[in-house]
Amino acid sequence: MQTNGQDTENGKGMPDINADENLSGTTHLNDALADESELDKKQQELNEMRDKYLRLVAEFDNFKKRTAKERIELMQTASKEVIISLLDVLDDSERAAKQLENATDINAVKDGVALVFNKLKSTLQAKGLKPMESLHTEFNPDLHDAITEIPAPSEELKGKVIDDMQKGYYLNDKLIRHAKVIVGK
Repeated sequence: MQTNGQDTENGKGMPDINADENLSGTTHLNDALADESELDKKQQELNEMRDKYLRLVAEFDNFKKRTAKERIELMQTASKEVIISLLDVLDDSERAAKQLENATDINAVKDGVALVFNKLKSTLQAKGLKPMESLHTEFNPDLHDAITEIPAPSEELKGKVIDDMQKGYYLNDKLIRHAKVIVGK
């Protein structure tokens, strides 16, 4: 039994320190406030994370748009460079056409056309164009388009390219046009 806040069971007549009435009023009342402030902290962290996420998504979207625009500009300027380099060949072709109208010497015309052709060839090679050598090589469907098969003139030409109908080309070591060939069988 208890009398006047004293414990009679422990026999010493001391007050029970574990009793609720002896607890200070601020300890158990602050528990709910601590939970609310922790909830506010978590809500603030969530809002910060959401803001960071939205900014990151917007930044990535801007990056995609900027990259697409740069890619289009790069393709346009890449072809511009090739066209500018071919303008000299076009000028030479126009001069050769004017000379053809009044030319009487066939050898001079041949030489002029050969000069223009060689200039075109060297300009394209300077830009990375290389012709494919496929004559008398094994037929490769990754490189060649077979137009037809004809009987091979010799045993060693069976399964090999006998004639080029249209040359294949590489641009900077990447195949840009398959060779159209006749294959021996």
